[in-house]
Amino acid sequence: MRTAAVHVAAGSMLLTALAAAPAGAGSPAALHAAELRGTAVAAARAADRGIDFGACPAGQQLPGTVRCGTVRVPLDYARPDGAQIELAVSRARATGRDPDDGERAVPRQGSLVHNPGGPGADGMYFPVSGAFPEWKRIAAAYDLVGYAPRGVGRSAPLSCTDPETFQQAPTDSPVPPPAAHKRERIERAKAYARGCAERAGASLRHYHSLNNARDLDVLRAALGENRLTFLGSSYGTYLGALYATMFPSHVRRMVFDAAVNPDPERIWYRNNLDRSAAFEDRWADFRAWAARHHAVYGLGADARGVQASYEKARARLAREPAGGKVGPEQLQAALSQTAYYDDLWPHRAHALSAYLKGDPRPLVEQARTYPEAAAEAENARAVYLAVECNDAPWPADWAVWDRDNTRLARRAPFETWAGVWTHLPCAYWKGPRQRPLDVRAGRDELPPTLVLAAERDAAAPYDGALELRRRLAGATLVTERDAGSHGIAGGPNSCVNGHLEAYLLEGRVPGRHASCAPHPEPEPGPGPRTRPVPGPGPR
Repeated sequence: MRTAAVHVAAGSMLLTALAAAPAGAGSPAALHAAELRGTAVAAARAADRGIDFGACPAGQQLPGTVRCGTVRVPLDYARPDGAQIELAVSRARATGRDPDDGERAVPRQGSLVHNPGGPGADGMYFPVSGAFPEWKRIAAAYDLVGYAPRGVGRSAPLSCTDPETFQQAPTDSPVPPPAAHKRERIERAKAYARGCAERAGASLRHYHSLNNARDLDVLRAALGENRLTFLGSSYGTYLGALYATMFPSHVRRMVFDAAVNPDPERIWYRNNLDRSAAFEDRWADFRAWAARHHAVYGLGADARGVQASYEKARARLAREPAGGKVGPEQLQAALSQTAYYDDLWPHRAHALSAYLKGDPRPLVEQARTYPEAAAEAENARAVYLAVECNDAPWPADWAVWDRDNTRLARRAPFETWAGVWTHLPCAYWKGPRQRPLDVRAGRDELPPTLVLAAERDAAAPYDGALELRRRLAGATLVTERDAGSHGIAGGPNSCVNGHLEAYLLEGRVPGRHASCAPHPEPEPGPGPRTRPVPGPGPR
């Protein structure tokens, strides 16, 4: 029996019979109590069972230093003896050695669990980060633990449509969209929502953020940890905030990187409106940078000129897709990634420039869809929408979406309509919705926590970090000024990484608020050849 099981098993034995009772009837309070009991039962069982780590599946392409296993969780926490699903978990053991002095031993501090966001992102690759210089001191003290949340990858995967038909390309996406295009998109959204309901059946309702937080507590217990040390990125910050509210006594240390606004009134419809507005600002940052390097790219001597080059490319692609694979929608999707990572700016500017000068190859390479990645992309989209659509009520009347986004698109046209088409299935979703939890914790309820945010982050606007700090007493905010990378932990800013290490390794926080100067802007040139590609939402 695991050590952690001793602390929870005795109390949970009494709960087993109570938690096994059907919870379909009764008040929301009764259901909540049943789910709370069910979580305690599942965590006790996981602590007793542990995780049998072994070689990772060959398809994961993880190095031998990373070991893989599974943890079992209830599909429905109100019925912990009912259907079970297995979550895939990966781990690299703490090295135990100071990377600057290999002779000096470093005490192990337990497991650091990471959720990379999404919802729908696969975290199985997180343990590999310990090989990078920015993470080596943390990897010396912590086992680095990644996992695939419910619905993702090998963890009871969700699917809403045939992956072979999921990535339609090339496609047009006129801005503003005419009435006929809107009608077509509405029908597509209805079909997608219908496909999710048909393929997942009754289980679909159990894929939501509250269950993701419960899963995280079961994972904590399975790892043998009495308290959780957690790093959440983007959507992972909302998951972490839910966990801190639901299980405050189980928190050891918690890092929120690129914080999503946890205000229940903004989950998720209004948060996505905020994102579209922020994308416009970050798109302006990219255009200003490209204009400063007009001598390299020839896209325009000012931001307006770069915008004109983008519009020229869209019009040309609408007439004749590049390589038969890239239309206006694929171009917009590729360039929207500049809002996430500024090290993509040279890469994308080079591709746009080359296309306008007659060479479509770099653009096709960067913007096309790849059939071999279709199943993974479809799975990520299915989980993303299942969680967001289940998490909260959404407007069911198209007129509301049309009104709100038509107004927003007048000042933020770059991303607004793309965001609508991504999230519109939530208007036609089948099944019950959760009521968003009022995230908050008092100073005596929660240890100090650390919030990291870039001031111009588009995918997680800065107001979200301020709101999260306000709701979690004792939280410290570290801001990277005048920068917009989506996720700054372990990135190029040594000041940010210094605060991250001080907190995770020593428990030190720099008061209520600290700031770091921005990391340098990228130099012009072709840019990197590869970069992790964000999905459709907060990530």
